Amino acid sequence: MKVHATVLQRTAVALAVGLVLSSTAYAQSSEGSIYGKAQPGSKVVIAAPETGFERTITVDASGSFSAAKLPPGSYHVTSNGVTRDVTVSIGSGTAVSLVGEAPTNTVVISRTRSAIDVSSVETNTVFTSEQLRALPVARDVNAVAILAPGVVKGDPDLGAGGLPAFAGASVAENGYYINGFDVTNIRNFLSYANLPFDAIGSQQVKSGGYGAEYGRSLGGVISIATKRGTNTWQAGGAVIWEPDSLRSSNKDVLNLNEEGGKYLVYQSPNKQDYLSFDAYAGGPIIKDQLFFFGIIEGRQDKIDVFQNGNDYHRKNSQPNGMIKLDWTPNDMHRLEFTGITTKRKYDYTDYAGYEGYHTSHQGNGEASTIEGGGYTLIGKYTGYLTDALTVSALVGRVKDKVDTTYGARVSALQCPTVYDANVNLLGCWKEPFSQEAWKDPNAGEDQDNRKAWRLDVDYVWNNHTFRGGVDNQLFTSKAAGGTFSGDVYWRYGTTGASGVINGTNIGPGVNYVRKRIRRSTSGEFEVENNALYIEDNWKITKDLLLYGGLRWESFDNRNGDGDSFVKAERLRAPRLGFSWDVNGDASLKVYGNAGRYYIPVASNTNIRATRGEFGTDEWFTYTGMDPVTAAPTGLGARIGPLVQVDDGNLPDPSTIADMNLKPMSQDEYILGFQKSITKGWSFGVRGISRKVQNGMDDYCQHSGFEKYMIEQGYTDFDVSTMATCMIINPGNDVKLMVDAKADGNLIPVTFPASYTGLGKYTRTYKALEFTLDRPFDGKWGLNLSYVLSQSKGTAEGYVNSTINQEDAGVSQDFDFASLDDGADGYLANDRRHVFKAYGYYMLNDEMRVGFNGTLASGRPISCIGFVPPTAADFDDAAGYSTPSSYYCLNESTKLAELHNRGTFGRTPWTSSVDVSFAYMPKLSKGKLTLQLDVFNLFNQRQTTEVSETRDWSRATSNSTNPGENQLDLNWKQPTSFQEPRSVRLTARYEF
Repeated sequence: MKVHATVLQRTAVALAVGLVLSSTAYAQSSEGSIYGKAQPGSKVVIAAPETGFERTITVDASGSFSAAKLPPGSYHVTSNGVTRDVTVSIGSGTAVSLVGEAPTNTVVISRTRSAIDVSSVETNTVFTSEQLRALPVARDVNAVAILAPGVVKGDPDLGAGGLPAFAGASVAENGYYINGFDVTNIRNFLSYANLPFDAIGSQQVKSGGYGAEYGRSLGGVISIATKRGTNTWQAGGAVIWEPDSLRSSNKDVLNLNEEGGKYLVYQSPNKQDYLSFDAYAGGPIIKDQLFFFGIIEGRQDKIDVFQNGNDYHRKNSQPNGMIKLDWTPNDMHRLEFTGITTKRKYDYTDYAGYEGYHTSHQGNGEASTIEGGGYTLIGKYTGYLTDALTVSALVGRVKDKVDTTYGARVSALQCPTVYDANVNLLGCWKEPFSQEAWKDPNAGEDQDNRKAWRLDVDYVWNNHTFRGGVDNQLFTSKAAGGTFSGDVYWRYGTTGASGVINGTNIGPGVNYVRKRIRRSTSGEFEVENNALYIEDNWKITKDLLLYGGLRWESFDNRNGDGDSFVKAERLRAPRLGFSWDVNGDASLKVYGNAGRYYIPVASNTNIRATRGEFGTDEWFTYTGMDPVTAAPTGLGARIGPLVQVDDGNLPDPSTIADMNLKPMSQDEYILGFQKSITKGWSFGVRGISRKVQNGMDDYCQHSGFEKYMIEQGYTDFDVSTMATCMIINPGNDVKLMVDAKADGNLIPVTFPASYTGLGKYTRTYKALEFTLDRPFDGKWGLNLSYVLSQSKGTAEGYVNSTINQEDAGVSQDFDFASLDDGADGYLANDRRHVFKAYGYYMLNDEMRVGFNGTLASGRPISCIGFVPPTAADFDDAAGYSTPSSYYCLNESTKLAELHNRGTFGRTPWTSSVDVSFAYMPKLSKGKLTLQLDVFNLFNQRQTTEVSETRDWSRATSNSTNPGENQLDLNWKQPTSFQEPRSVRLTARYEF
């Protein structure tokens, strides 16, 4: 088709101008919009040739039109004989100008997205499935998110590793969406319902400044729109292989505390071989009305890990898949269904029971299996009721079985826990796999289930685009209680010279055994989150857009009996923003926004804080030991009284959390600009400021409460009647129900913040982002970014990377006042300088190259040790067997000193370059693609994490005599490195 150059030029100019005209874009989670200018009173026809969908809109008196809630894809937009071909992206608005004389021929202009979108107060990063194939990036939504500015890779020991940290937030504060449905797992916010990677149609990354539609996250939002069927049947398949033979070796690190070649890190013989294959197809069941897309993904992943006396082989062969149905009975109504299987199954063969390090497995091994996962179901209705009114309703469910172990790893857990007097393991219990308390055998499987629905309404009136909606989520975590292996812990001993055990004298040198029972209750713990929002995008002039939104959040966390212990209703989260098209031609955009964001209380807090605890201790003489289990036989009469530690009853909900508890929130301010600097190129600068308000965590110290009650005249108050730990806002007054007069009656008491000894929970993030972008134009595309940032505070957030703790909302950070000492400093996700670049280039019709590069400064290093005897709360904090304070031994004096977080240097700068090469032979007519991806091309192996522990043990850190204290020689030794060079081979055929 020939098109005159003048017509093309005129159309291109009109398209550019159209970017600034009329109504606003819609920042929805799984859809996009088209808006623009046309002749007042004329009809605009928006047609999707791939699906037969067609919508006709009347242009208003100002010459503006807009169409909301359009599935991502290609569209023809026609009015008065002028046609534009445009592409709608997820969560983005596409501007179209249909003003001017109709050309004599149809003009086809292919557009991926606007370099500068002046119709929105947000800035988002969108990746299409074509980009994801072309770029050398891991097949994981988190790896894709890390391409965006302001996003860094979090600690490798948290969650599944490689989780993204957005703009200073922890990796446990993000939101994940599939086709508009929230699939974030809020047990600890470290997981989500996944899907086959080749099912992704496009992925949107929101790193801040999002509108009132979104909430329940302080970090970022990752939103996926899946692929869907069209009027053309298409199918394909791919084989993706990452062979261990093409992977460089890992590094080892010697343990400086031990002799004889012991290792702190032993990874060099490990093997990783990943093989996945998928098949997919999509097309019309009924042309123009009912469409199907389906994909199934299989795996044959094999991993071999070698450790001192505990090696294993792991295989993953669990297939998963997705089906997507779209039904458009007419152009006014659209129905969608998405079904995803998310099962996990890992087969283990363990080789244990020997000393030393090996490069191959020893013996026959024992088999175990870990299974988890489930499914995701999403249903959605969209109604285009009038030109101005669009509604949508969504309902969905996620069922996820928490990983559960079967086979040899747990078979020995039927054996009781037995130790001798010197803490040596006895009997058939296998300590390497059983060091933690085991689950209640009668409780069934742990599960997380989400049921949710939402309703959204869009309405255009004059220069206003109103949106509003409501959504409800009920998240249920089923958690088994804990107990010792075999439901009992036996510990042998011999009486000393006094002959006294449990207050009873049985004579010196007598053998005895202690029987310890510890159980926590099982239960189902609910979290109900509701939200209501309304927003207005107001085009007050043709060049200035104002945005205003208000979101009301409600959180309700319940114990195992269904009683609320944290409940907050109608928390107001305002959002404001503006977008100014300075020159009126989309060449320069100045924008800004401000907002407050809340995050729910994790269900992990329900489980940890509200379950009942039961415990007893008894002592006996005995005559023998079972030859298999080593449990005592011939028990004599109990020595002394039964010691009751806990009674197993659920604590009163009013005693667990501050009655005035304020859920954790964050205030964010963004100001930036984007400027077109030459054809196809845009440059942007964005300033970001974030500050956490009312951080929340648990507090386990009671001495201040006891002191306050005595000062108030409550001399009969027994502090042991309080909950073991309370959920509070550190640094705020604490209001709790307490048994003040020891008469069984609870009364409210407000404890001043000064009696807790804690400072404020703080976290701030400040950054400048610089971007240079050239969208792919069919030949090549490039994105460059640099971020200068600083993240400081007394807490990282919902997790603690310094001690690798994943307990969202109940970390050790504020358990005792001394653990908060020195906590103010640079946080674990503080990467002061980060440079990124990615893009790809078509060498010709058959060959394509791509790259992805990152250069980043290191993370701060702390000095971690044990709370010293000089601390006022030493008797409480001394119960921690692991180092978790910012007191640590001085190398010279061997005495404890306090140092602020992150003041012992930083890990080295890291750099990485990934490259890809794709060959699409002409003989296959574009159906075959052979691709080679090389990750970490130059095999850079810089340290990414070090041991921050300075004290050797609790016992050797408590003395005021320097000669009795011992340093951990592995302090600042590397514990994690950049991933070694690896290769991915892909063969894909589509027809």
